[in-house]
Amino acid sequence: MTKAKILIAEDEPASRTGLQELLTSWGYEVTAAADGQEALEKAAELQPSLIIADLVMPNMDGIALLRTLKTDATLPSMIILTGHGTIETAVQAMQEGAYDYLTKPVDIGRLRVLVEKALERGAVLKEVKLLRHQVRHLGRFGRLVGDTRAMKEVYRLLELAAPSTAPVLIWGESGTGKELAARTIHELSPRKDGPFVPINCAAIPETLLESEIFGHEKGAFTGATERRMGCFELADQGTIFLDEVAEMKVATQAKFLRILEEGSFRRLGGTKEIRVDVRVVTATNKDPAQAVRDGLLREDLYYRLNVFSVYLPPLRERREDIPLLIGALLEASNDKYGKAVRNLDAGTLALLIGHDWPGNVRELRNVLERAVLVANGHVITSPDLPPNFPSQRRGPTSELNIPVGMTIDAAEKALILTTLERTHHNKTRAAEILGISLKTLHNKLTRYRQETASSTTVQE
Repeated sequence: MTKAKILIAEDEPASRTGLQELLTSWGYEVTAAADGQEALEKAAELQPSLIIADLVMPNMDGIALLRTLKTDATLPSMIILTGHGTIETAVQAMQEGAYDYLTKPVDIGRLRVLVEKALERGAVLKEVKLLRHQVRHLGRFGRLVGDTRAMKEVYRLLELAAPSTAPVLIWGESGTGKELAARTIHELSPRKDGPFVPINCAAIPETLLESEIFGHEKGAFTGATERRMGCFELADQGTIFLDEVAEMKVATQAKFLRILEEGSFRRLGGTKEIRVDVRVVTATNKDPAQAVRDGLLREDLYYRLNVFSVYLPPLRERREDIPLLIGALLEASNDKYGKAVRNLDAGTLALLIGHDWPGNVRELRNVLERAVLVANGHVITSPDLPPNFPSQRRGPTSELNIPVGMTIDAAEKALILTTLERTHHNKTRAAEILGISLKTLHNKLTRYRQETASSTTVQE
């Protein structure tokens, strides 16, 4: 395994040498610098995962080093050392982007813990940086797909929640991707190498749910012929995902609350306290605040789970994401079934964008999987959609296809003009089907007219 690279910036020779020898003995690859300027030069060459820097140094102090690395967008995790440890200094260092700080003389035990945690954080931040690139260029964030403002807010919250150990409550209609969001949190967290254990509270009979979650001892109830570990034990050092948590009976919720607060529980029929280290992510298809008012969710449990709250919008509220989702789902369906369906004709695409999708992304996936299986060629047309798909929205199918190689701008223009034709130039209806504002549609049509006029002028 490659050793993590650590850079020490310390102007006191004895402290610098001592830290270098100590960190090397812990198995890290350590380089030392005598001041901030030297550290800056070595950081550019070495690309360390962690910098441990003294606050007060000649040429460039620790805060200045922090700021300079930040402007270069190469900031690794950083721990600040100070012999002048004040709350103001610590707050400033943290605000500038430092992971944490230590006062001199350094507590070796705390240093070791901070180094391990800072390196874990650095690995998570690299994953987040990759996902940010996906959002900018592909409209994706891990397993989630979408480029609308609503989805970007979801990504922001997941990015904030992932590195912590705080509980997360995800809510939204069925089919919006709550488990995908939970898996994204797990995969972006320091626990990503641990287990991810999902359990659907609505799919398990209430009489068995407590046993599923906490496990049971032999003889705890009729049919308990042997000891069985529950989901919390299976998720130790990882993440447990409890879907539809509001379907859990209030009595079971009380036991669930105890494990959240104390980190321990007893198996059914057991007397031994079992301690686990588990990150808890829950989900519900109900508005959680309303579920509390309706008595479906304990108020104390709600506040304990709601440290981070992530709302996943229904598909009808983010129609602009449908073409992106179609692209991702077609790719997945082709891989799954060995097909080579490349796209949809313009009329069918407009039809899908105009549908309300009560089953959300799950319904869209099922419709496209079926269409991929029955399509004769490389293009999905409206007859390939399920027979029960709303027929009242089907107009005459356009013969226009969007071939591979057509630019995005050209494909967009073709789609807009075809949709206008299908709606008999009803701009309000066309904008609704396309999932864009009427103002945006007018702006695009104005641009198309200007391009046509310019082209005519050039030819003349």
